[in-house]
Amino acid sequence: MPAAVRAQSAAPGAAAPEPLTRELQQALAAATERFQALDAAGVLGHVSEQYRNGPFTKPALREHLLAMFTLYDSVRARIRVDEIRLVDGAAWVYSTGEISGRLRGIGMWTSALTWDHEPDVARKEAGTWRLIGPGP
Repeated sequence: MPAAVRAQSAAPGAAAPEPLTRELQQALAAATERFQALDAAGVLGHVSEQYRNGPFTKPALREHLLAMFTLYDSVRARIRVDEIRLVDGAAWVYSTGEISGRLRGIGMWTSALTWDHEPDVARKEAGTWRLIGPGP
């Protein structure tokens, strides 16, 4: 759905309180740090065993990360949290961002993924916020 159409429709759930927003932003910052350190295990520590994105599961995400870390000698994630909504005990984190990487052996930076105000869903598991998949 185009961003202009999404902006006109009401977001589900209730706005997250400021302390929860800070907690989720800290979790995102920690995951981003591990990603930029090329630490697949560290990134996956922020992903639920229940993660699903269509047929894509946590083991598939691991393989995808390892492929990226082979292709790129350096990666960067720039993510802005647009809003966080609480829906049925889950946090819907709407964000805008870009993931880019510097091609190994060539040294050229390329954009690998961009998104605009897309929701991802996180749940608290054993005291830690973990990604469980994309929003609807």
